[in-house]
Parts: sequence; structure tokens; C-alpha cells
Amino acid sequence: MYQMNTRVVANGTPLDARFDNVALAARRAGYAPALFGYTDQSVDPREASGPDDPRMHAYTGVLPGFDPVLALDDDQVPWREWLVEHGYEDPGSSELALRSEPDRPVELGVSTFVTDAALGWLDARTDESPWFIHLSYLRPHPPYAAAGEFATMYDPADVGLPIAPTSDPHPYHARVLARPGIAAPTDEAEIRHLRAQYYGMISEVDAQLGRVWAELRERGLWDSTLIVVTADHGEQLGDHGLLQKLGFFEQSYHVLGIIRDPRHPDAHGTVVEQFTENIDIFPTICDAIGIDVPGQCDGLPLTPFLRGQAPPWWRDAAHWEFDWRFLTIGRHPHPWPWDRALEQRNLSVRRDADVQYVQFGDGSWLCFDLAADPTARTTIDDPAIVLDQAQKMLVWRANHLDRTLTDMLVESGGIGRLPPGVPATFQTS
Repeated sequence: MYQMNTRVVANGTPLDARFDNVALAARRAGYAPALFGYTDQSVDPREASGPDDPRMHAYTGVLPGFDPVLALDDDQVPWREWLVEHGYEDPGSSELALRSEPDRPVELGVSTFVTDAALGWLDARTDESPWFIHLSYLRPHPPYAAAGEFATMYDPADVGLPIAPTSDPHPYHARVLARPGIAAPTDEAEIRHLRAQYYGMISEVDAQLGRVWAELRERGLWDSTLIVVTADHGEQLGDHGLLQKLGFFEQSYHVLGIIRDPRHPDAHGTVVEQFTENIDIFPTICDAIGIDVPGQCDGLPLTPFLRGQAPPWWRDAAHWEFDWRFLTIGRHPHPWPWDRALEQRNLSVRRDADVQYVQFGDGSWLCFDLAADPTARTTIDDPAIVLDQAQKMLVWRANHLDRTLTDMLVESGGIGRLPPGVPATFQTS
């Protein structure tokens, strides 16, 4: 689902309990979804017992429906305890433990720890029933420190320098450029080191996935397992003067997407050039495990691409959203309902092959000429092009309004598309 429908706008924003999710869907299909890593899911406060409910004190909960075989929240306590068992002193915090990854063998890295747990779980299974694993790696992620030999895999002199920020940034861009921890280092040696470490973390996770693939082959499961590899966000890595993920730049949102469906080997190795989005993953999994795609889904199954076919319809642009109200919640009063300042602290992006249009909640906008400058530093002021992009964004929003219950009528026992959980005896048409 798009952010405009989930309204989950930050780490810690609760997900409305009425929404379906991939783990609940998998359970309807007969699976017991196992979690290794984290989902960072905040509880719906209406389901909590009150402010003293432990779930109201951290956003790092487990998405409903998952069995948390190994749950790693921000404290990374199980991994840190594992390090102590192997003779290392607990640094006292996950931040310090992660920063010191280069000082320990990769076999003791947090990525190895998560992989070991998943492979151990597979090894301990005694039945032949289908299984469903969500294997969630923290890496690559700040702090920028790869484990073991991966910390020296890339020479900082070879990694290249990031895209420089424009001399006349949008006010939002200027604001985040001034925030410590978000602004990238200006020292060349420091930014090269940071980028080299990030590349090392990528290769480290690649190696861990290689262990998983080898295990699946060894167990004869390679040709009966659907594999999805993706990420929740990208990384600015110094581009446009920024670190981490935020704002409107493509670096924060352009993530990898690899799917291997063993049922369609003829299409293996195909590169999909069309715009796909992470909202397509849930519908794709639903299609693969044989259940209906929930009406709430904004995305589309990638199944036709996996078969080597052209879908009947596909989007002609990618879209993303960002909300930064979390930077001010609790710091400045915003009396409801008259003060709508928080509602202006957001943006939406439409990015097609040649143009990237950014609409800010305060009414300002940016339009980048990607055909002339793929780095998104050259703007377009042509009113006709800007109007066309703005209208297309309006149409996109109109076509993706929440439809959880909109496609049914309470008539004759229920007519139309019914939500998950409604008895099958209800009439549908």
C-alpha cells in the first residue's frame, strides 16, 4: 500500500490493525510465517492496554501473523549475548557493537548471526510441510562499518565521489542539509571511507544470501522455493549532500528487486525494464501461494513478468512519498484542528522516463529534467510540462484511494469485493 493509504509516515507510526499483511495472508494459505530479524511494527494504540503497555514504549514490534523465531530489535541483544559467548566484551549498545564489526571475523557479524539462525531452523524441521521465512538483514545500514574482511574489500580510492548538492536547494533540502547526522561529510577521505564500507556491507549480505541458496540446493529445495530479494529503502551515501534515506531523491527509493519463481525457468534471467514498486511484492506473493490479492493493495502481481509475458496493463511511472512531521512532533505545539502545519510536511514524487515531479504539501514543487540530467539537478519551468505532471499525479492519487470496503454494497447479504475474513457464504459478484 502507498503511504497515503497506510498513513505510516515514520518509524513509530502505528499501522492500523484493520489492514491485512503478508504474514496474515500466508497463514490463510496454510503457512506459519517465521521471522528472522525485524519488522519494526508499532502496535495500534487502540489494541494496547494503555500508556504502560510495553508495546507502547518501542516501535520495534513484530508484524501480526509472524512467528518471531529470532526477533532482533534495535538493541540487538541476542546477537550481543552471542558475541559474549564467543569471548567478546559487550560494547554496551547495538550502535557500538555494529561500529566495531570490522574488528571481528565475519563469522561473528550480525548478518552471519541471522543467517545461522534461519539455516538452523530449516535444519531442525522434521516434516515436509511448506514453509515461509522472512529473513530480514539490518545491513547495509548505518553505522557504516562492514564485518571482518568485507571492511577492507573496497579501496576508498576506487569508490568514486557522490553527486554534489545544487547551489540553490529547495527550502526542505536546505533544511536537512543543516541537520547533523543527515548532512554528509564534506571531507573527501571521510566520504570515500563511508562509501567503501557501505559497498562492503552489500557484498557481505550477498555472501550470506549465497549461503542460503547453497543450503536450499543441498536440501533439494531450490526448485520448489519462491525467492524474493528486496529492500525497504535506499541510501543517499553522500549524493546531494545527504546520508541515509529521506526527501525526494531517487537514491533513497531506488531499491533492488529480484524474484526467482522456480515454476517458470524459461523467464529466469529476464530484466524487467518497466517501473515496478515495492507495493507489487505482496500481491505477487499472494498470487504465488494461491490466495486472492486483498482489495486494499495498491500494487499489482508481478506474475506476468515472472512468466515472461507482458501484463495487460502497467504503470508508466514510479511513485514515492515522504513525510517529515516526525521531526517536529512533541517539539512544537500544533493545536488541532486549526493548525495544519504537520499536514504540510510531506511530499509526493512521480518519476517517469524523462521527468521527476515533486509536489510538496505546502504547495511548492520541483520538476527535474532527467532526460537532460539524470542526477536530478536540472529543473524544468515549462508550465505545460509542469501542469501535465501535476495532473498525472492527481490521477495517480485518485486511482489509489483506499478501497478496503469501497467495492462492496451492504445489500442482499453483501455484494461486491468482500474483505479478508468475511465468511465465504456471503454473496459476491
